[in-house]
Amino acid sequence: MESIRQQKMARLIQKELAAIFLREVKSLFGNAMITVTRVRMSPDLSIARVYVSVFAVKDKSSLFEDIEIYSSEIRKHLGNRIRKQVRIVPELKFFIDDSLDYIENIENALKD
Repeated sequence: MESIRQQKMARLIQKELAAIFLREVKSLFGNAMITVTRVRMSPDLSIARVYVSVFAVKDKSSLFEDIEIYSSEIRKHLGNRIRKQVRIVPELKFFIDDSLDYIENIENALKD
């Protein structure tokens, strides 16, 4: 179970990363819409597991690889935004959140 501190930090990082993907690093990923769906923090707040959903792109895996390549630049932008609120900017680990695809598959199966 996550502590209140972990939850607050996760909400802060989710909000800031959403703004970063929307405004600051949009040019790196073209017209892809990247949504931060969930953030999970490690107990010592050193690692943030970031779950993202990707829309409006044909090859999600290549875009996800690009996100991993630019993760240090994304972390730098995050550090510039939250440096007054935290001591250490957590390391970012990105994961694809495919729950929306899973829901869509279930809905399609139920329609048939």
